[in-house]
Amino acid sequence: MTTRRMLLGAMSAAAIAAFGATSAMAQEVTLKLHQFLPAQANVPKLILDVWADKVEADSDGRIKIDRYPSMQLGGKPPELMDQAIDGVADIVWTVVGYTPGRYPSTEVFELPFMMTNARAVSHAYWEMFEKHMKDTEFKDVHILATWVHGPGMIHTADPVETPADLQGMKIRGGSRSVNSLLTELGATPVGMPVPAVPEGLSKGVIDGTTIPWEVTAALKVPELVENHTEFTGKALYTLTFVLAMNKAKYDGLPDDLKKVIDDNSGLDLSVFAGGTQADADGPSREMALDLGNNVITLDEAQTAEWRELSQPIYDQWIADMAEKGKDGQALIDEATMLIEKYTPQYSN
Repeated sequence: MTTRRMLLGAMSAAAIAAFGATSAMAQEVTLKLHQFLPAQANVPKLILDVWADKVEADSDGRIKIDRYPSMQLGGKPPELMDQAIDGVADIVWTVVGYTPGRYPSTEVFELPFMMTNARAVSHAYWEMFEKHMKDTEFKDVHILATWVHGPGMIHTADPVETPADLQGMKIRGGSRSVNSLLTELGATPVGMPVPAVPEGLSKGVIDGTTIPWEVTAALKVPELVENHTEFTGKALYTLTFVLAMNKAKYDGLPDDLKKVIDDNSGLDLSVFAGGTQADADGPSREMALDLGNNVITLDEAQTAEWRELSQPIYDQWIADMAEKGKDGQALIDEATMLIEKYTPQYSN
């Protein structure tokens, strides 16, 4: 009897241990999400956290997403894509232009005066990503979303109304196309990741920066410069972003957890992210006005002068793409068609 009880007890203990091990294996996958902005900035707070919380909830807690803002896993913002490829991070959010020329097809959306509405452009970007970039330029990562921010503009110590006002100014640009445009307009472009902008402005390393309204509050830009130049109609520029996942990490998920990721990724997430980021422009603009800052809104005629001066950027980009074996004009035509198609759908 004693032997039988001991045997049953041992079997029960083994069964409990096996069940516990199985439950633990099925229970949780932890993913490290790495990005360059402070946790309280709009993109982490309003987009990345919302997405991560939804994935966790839809997985019934089996997926846990640890969030690492402000490059807490180490490295610099231009290294984020390699961190996703190499597995230093499982998921990264980054500015594509931090690695100039590496993902050239995305630059079609960053060309001057291409951008209309962040939701429409993000929609077009996702379609063109799936068609032209998924299995080529981005083949080394699993892309979860592609989007752009709201209208890019200029924030400066001295007022800027005409292109001539930029002569001699040192302006931070966020991408290759933006820097080319600044050069064309007579400014000296300074490349730096957006987290470095406050120090650059406070120390006089730069006289101004190109960023959308929404991130100005987190960077305290309206406290560092008093002039803000915005444009009528199509925006001066926008930047492209990706939310990218390590390919092996995604491929290694069980099918039901892959479905959770898939159901919360793609076109809908791209449009949500771009729209949410653009929606945050208004409150940040109000903060600058509350500080008594000078907001210069160029009318259509004034904007047209800037637009005419941007044509060489298109010509140079098409030539650069030809050297890479890509038809830049065809990409411009397709992007323009898609943006015009989707802008009415997302316009208020």
